[in-house]
Amino acid sequence: MTVFQLDDFLAGWIGGASSVIVGHPLDTVKTRLQAGKGYKNTFHCVVTIYKKENVIGFFKGLSFPLASITLYNSMVFGFFSNTQRLISKYRYGDGRHPCSMLDLTVASMLTGLVSVGVGAPVDLVKIRLQMQTQPVLAENFNLAGNGSVPLRSMGIQSQSFYRGPLHCISTVLQNEGIQGLYRGAGAMILRDIPGYALYFIPYTLFCNWLNPDDNSSPPPCCIWLAGGLAGSISWVTATPSDVVKSRLQADAMHQRKYKGILHCIMQSYRTEGIHAFLQKM
Repeated sequence: MTVFQLDDFLAGWIGGASSVIVGHPLDTVKTRLQAGKGYKNTFHCVVTIYKKENVIGFFKGLSFPLASITLYNSMVFGFFSNTQRLISKYRYGDGRHPCSMLDLTVASMLTGLVSVGVGAPVDLVKIRLQMQTQPVLAENFNLAGNGSVPLRSMGIQSQSFYRGPLHCISTVLQNEGIQGLYRGAGAMILRDIPGYALYFIPYTLFCNWLNPDDNSSPPPCCIWLAGGLAGSISWVTATPSDVVKSRLQADAMHQRKYKGILHCIMQSYRTEGIHAFLQKM
């Protein structure tokens, strides 16, 4: 048996694409609640998006995550599984040896750290596109009988809206450099290192508990239940860091409000209280 297996990467590819298509509308609402303004609650956010932007508003920023989630999930699940095998091989001499709780913790936290390298730019582009409340705002607009009038000449501040993911990437690189694509990466590390540990460890424990027979793979219903329970546990703890990450990544669309992670936390708490860090679906 080889240490690295293609099956883990293939499973991550299929699962990732499915999760993006099903979950993106809810993710858009979550992002608007975390980083946007003027929404009273989840229902009001949903209704507002539908009224102003129709159904397509819920799918803004879908194309880039859909194209990249295959790489992202394949990397995450493949890295986690293969890290477990490598740890088992070097600690116990057998890659198939069951991992201890310490082994699972190390593997999951390393996975969370590595995932930021791919996930931070993907999340930034997704959030920038999701936060657009208009499809495109051009530098010029037409006035009746006056032709094209520059916004700047009228004293109106133009905002940098993006025509799509590639235009978003090129604009960020041009205006902010490569570090611009990794804005919010620090908050993402704070979210994903404990977040992945609190996902993969409960997931493994639930699978073992629901399927005590070590000689057989758990049935699909056990995997679904274990994944759902583990995901709930992970997101309860990850939400505060996710709010900070979303606000930092969406910040550059308007005048920069936050200087960094700590400043974002202090400003959010000062203006909205502890409730600011619990805004999620």
